[in-house]
Amino acid sequence: MTDKPADNAAQMASPAYLLAALDQEFLLSDPLRGVRFLLEYEKAEEHLRAWGVNSTIVVFGSARTHENGNGEHTRWYGAAREFARIASERGGAKDKDHDGARENVIATGGGGGIMEAANRGAHDAGAPSIGFNIRLPFEQEPNAYSTPDLTFQFHYFAMRKMHFAMRAKALVVFPGGFGTFDELFELLTLIQTGKSDTIPVILFDEDYWTKAINFRHLVEHEMISPGDLNLFHYASTPEEAWEKLLIAGICGGPEADAK
Repeated sequence: MTDKPADNAAQMASPAYLLAALDQEFLLSDPLRGVRFLLEYEKAEEHLRAWGVNSTIVVFGSARTHENGNGEHTRWYGAAREFARIASERGGAKDKDHDGARENVIATGGGGGIMEAANRGAHDAGAPSIGFNIRLPFEQEPNAYSTPDLTFQFHYFAMRKMHFAMRAKALVVFPGGFGTFDELFELLTLIQTGKSDTIPVILFDEDYWTKAINFRHLVEHEMISPGDLNLFHYASTPEEAWEKLLIAGICGGPEADAK
């Protein structure tokens, strides 16, 4: 009499038997942090390459700024929207060049406020734009204007910042708070220390920025060098911001060249 085949249900049900790529508990474990970091890098890279994104103009600013907010908030929102429209129409984001690349694609943090305004301006121009969202304890949702296929969600701030910096050809910073300051000083430090190429940095609304941060006070106390004040410039209108980027060497395409 032959023995009944042994039951292997326990082996089949064991977490160890799961394919590693399908084992969520394993993938989310602490030892796999480095792998998750790599995945966040590569997933965004794959989509950016597919869309031919060669360079970006990064726009930062407060998520608390609304289209129908107080006077200043409404003005900043409108200016960010208009700047992104101008940059998208004139900067090379709308159409791939002969090498299949798009230049000066608007990139934001993907949320509301100034981020929404900038993505919206690119949308007005019929150009793609990027939303580098971050998962937060209070859920941040992507705004409705970033290109869906270029709307990302990151867990790691460091990887998100890396993607912001990697393709940035310029940085335009509208009024904001802690998060805006963090991103601004991160990129200024990379430029100051030579860890990043020198790119133009435009601070929109000189009155706001000079009241919020006394840069000359830092020079007076030798915390930064006088020449560090040349790492950024001010602009008061969307057109002025774009013109200063052109002067700094942003490749503007046919419309910009005509100007």
